[in-house]
Amino acid sequence: MSAQAELFTGDGFVAEVIRTNRRKTAAIKVNEGKVSLVIPKNLPDSRIEELVAKKTKWIHGKICLHKQAVPSRPKEYVSGESFTYLGRNYRLKVAVGATKSVRLKGGQLVVSLPERDMSPEKIQQALTAWYRKHAEEKLAEKVKRYAAVVGVTPTAVKVKSFKSRWGSCHSNGELQFNWMIVIAPNHIVDYVVVHELCHLKEHNHSPRFWKCVEQVVPDYEMCRQWLKDNGKKMLV
Repeated sequence: MSAQAELFTGDGFVAEVIRTNRRKTAAIKVNEGKVSLVIPKNLPDSRIEELVAKKTKWIHGKICLHKQAVPSRPKEYVSGESFTYLGRNYRLKVAVGATKSVRLKGGQLVVSLPERDMSPEKIQQALTAWYRKHAEEKLAEKVKRYAAVVGVTPTAVKVKSFKSRWGSCHSNGELQFNWMIVIAPNHIVDYVVVHELCHLKEHNHSPRFWKCVEQVVPDYEMCRQWLKDNGKKMLV
């Protein structure tokens, strides 16, 4: 038998330790919130403790991002349903009102519509407009903040609908963002903003570009993985 498993108790988590004669180096993985260590068969326990201690912050970050994962159930646009804004879940409350309005109130996302407009399509349209408006405000705020950190000056910031990307940087200095990014946790939004700002310095994905991103968002690889895992679930 080439591998055997045991448990290691870390700071706030339990990891599965898999000893195998197939590895010469140790690897720590966090998948679906579960931590595992795949290590050489004869690696001493003291070395395991050292490895985990060095990676504890990273492990907690991965576990936290998993907890903030976006649910993938199709929306029905009925009261009690969960909608996510900047990584926080809000309960939808649909109410009859004289005019159309959407607001956050007491942990709820309250949509008011005239009775004649009480349909899933109209509720979705109202929510989409609300998300787009807040995306414009939030992204403009974040671009202003991080542009000073990166040391660049974009010419404009616009919000668009994209099918397969979260942002783009044009040669004229204009930044464009997918409005649905504000469904993601705040830190993920920060990463996307910094990513596009760094493209004003490096119009590619070279090592220098990623170094620019890393200087502002040290755990950018974790953010990229979160988007890969949750991007297709981010719907309104």
